[in-house]
Amino acid sequence: MFEPTEQGKELSIHTGVVLRGANIREDEVHSSGTLNIIEYSFGKCIEWKPQEVSVVSEHQDQDPEWSVVESHTRRTRTSSEGPDSLGRARTVRILFTELKSVRVNHGGQQLIFMQKDGTTYVAFFQLSNAESFLISMKGFFKFIKSKSDRNLYIILDEYSTVLNKSFAELDLFQENTSDYVWKFVKNLHNRPYETTLEAFSKLADIWLYKEPVKQPVEESVIADLLNRSLTVDISQTLGSSGSGEEYEVIGQTVLLPARPPCPRGAPLSQDQWDRCKDADGRVTNPDAVREIIFRGGISPSLRYEVWKFLLHYYPWNSTSAERIELKKIKTDQYYRMKLQWRSMSSDQENRFSDYRDRKSLIEKDVNRTDRTHPYYFGENNPHLSQLYDILMTYVMYNFDLGYVQGMSDLLSPILCLMDSEVDAFWSFVGFMDKVSSNFEMDQAGMKAQLCQLHTLLNTTEPQLAQYLNKHESGNMFFCFRWLLVLFKREFNAIDIIKLWEVLWTDMPCKNFHLLICAAILDTEKSALMENRYGFTEILKHINDLSLRIELPWALSKAEGIYHQLMAVAPNLPDNVRVIIGLEPLNNTSPSTSDLEDENNVTAINGSSSRLNNSRRSSNTSGNIKLGNNEVAFERGLNTSFL
Repeated sequence: MFEPTEQGKELSIHTGVVLRGANIREDEVHSSGTLNIIEYSFGKCIEWKPQEVSVVSEHQDQDPEWSVVESHTRRTRTSSEGPDSLGRARTVRILFTELKSVRVNHGGQQLIFMQKDGTTYVAFFQLSNAESFLISMKGFFKFIKSKSDRNLYIILDEYSTVLNKSFAELDLFQENTSDYVWKFVKNLHNRPYETTLEAFSKLADIWLYKEPVKQPVEESVIADLLNRSLTVDISQTLGSSGSGEEYEVIGQTVLLPARPPCPRGAPLSQDQWDRCKDADGRVTNPDAVREIIFRGGISPSLRYEVWKFLLHYYPWNSTSAERIELKKIKTDQYYRMKLQWRSMSSDQENRFSDYRDRKSLIEKDVNRTDRTHPYYFGENNPHLSQLYDILMTYVMYNFDLGYVQGMSDLLSPILCLMDSEVDAFWSFVGFMDKVSSNFEMDQAGMKAQLCQLHTLLNTTEPQLAQYLNKHESGNMFFCFRWLLVLFKREFNAIDIIKLWEVLWTDMPCKNFHLLICAAILDTEKSALMENRYGFTEILKHINDLSLRIELPWALSKAEGIYHQLMAVAPNLPDNVRVIIGLEPLNNTSPSTSDLEDENNVTAINGSSSRLNNSRRSSNTSGNIKLGNNEVAFERGLNTSFL
């Protein structure tokens, strides 16, 4: 972000604004400042300044207190970065020319700025609502409310003004030019075909019979204006019927019923947990326990015990006495494996390149994993040593897989909760048994999930799926980070453990995490499509959702999508049925969707490079080809935990 040398003219001032970075802990004091609209020689800006450098006008508006969250996705701070850098305030500046849209969420409690490149800034009002800032903005540029999302406001560029002016210069209509243009656009909703022909007939009459004007407009310019306007308006107004350019849906789709409400429940309580066990300590009804956990999670005081069952540390039907004996055995196994790598000499390491590379990668990753979390914060933190020891021991436990970047993110919350090397190790083993395919060298598991997500969108949100296809994003690579570490970077430390324990129940199906992806994309559909984002902008926008997704809402919406699909299960194609845990109905020739997914897999296999892992240098980076453009495959991942 550049710093202008000139003193800008303040056009609107909003005081008492607090800036928070996505990686700043909740218990820290945030920098206060002002949120202004400022005019420079290079253009007008929305600008937040920390209090110490803010210039406050004597006639400033006393607006309610704000809180601005600058939500760029960033990697976790390493220990080498001094504490002075933590939470350091800086100016946030958004040029009007770069602003694409504005969204007001949560009944006016949240304001979101979206730029043309996909960058997102979020402001939270503490005492009032976001409408007050929108009123300030109306004096400087025009925006209209989205037809499909009542909370989204699209910024109008100079194009609409040029269109009105061009029609006026042509002198085509006796009516007021502006009125006719908007009447023309409005009529496209109801009579697209007839309205288009009427416009062209008027043009034909003028070109054939009207006297030449003194300042004629080039025919190519006229044609371009009409072509662009009709393309934009028809695609927006006819998207739902499948006739628009950008929103066209090809092929037969399954009509889904209305999405049912799926409220969340209360977490598993101590009383419920006790009633589910017999006198010997066996869990008599695991399905009932999993159902309660899926509905509402687990009470914090019970997680230490219940997680061990969810992660297969303990069998559900084991007695209390058997679990005591099992823990003794697992403790002995852990320390024997730990001794194997602890007793390895330097000469052995020098002749064992795979081991040496994995050890080096673990050392780097541990030093930058969740360092702002209180459990891992500070220099010489003993919990970092435990994190390192567990990951090194896992290398000895599963040397075929070894260590791949991202595993430390999965282990970190488990160790924080268990606060025990042995318990954290075996719980981590159970977690890795569920997601190990995410870290395979050929990435077959990740490719399959990305294709399954696209298949799911073809049924739940066909317009969005079609849009992504046309904007080089049908490969779903922008969801790579979500799937690789199961949303670890998208939720805060409290929410991620709630989400994981829900996913560990495998209810209502093992691919429920894909339904969560679909739910989030469903919400972002309007922002992606109406802002006309391409691959790069989509990737930035999705990354900027980090720490801003509401978990209860995402879970409820995902469950609602599941019930929608189950309601039309007999009509679903087999590839969708398999995703939600149903048996395929036919074993005949593949459908169009199957062939499309096969093409996606082929494209990914042919063009994607392998994720940085322990089998090669961590500095190596591969590329994939999307159309005629080369895009770094790991770009969306590197900003988060590399």
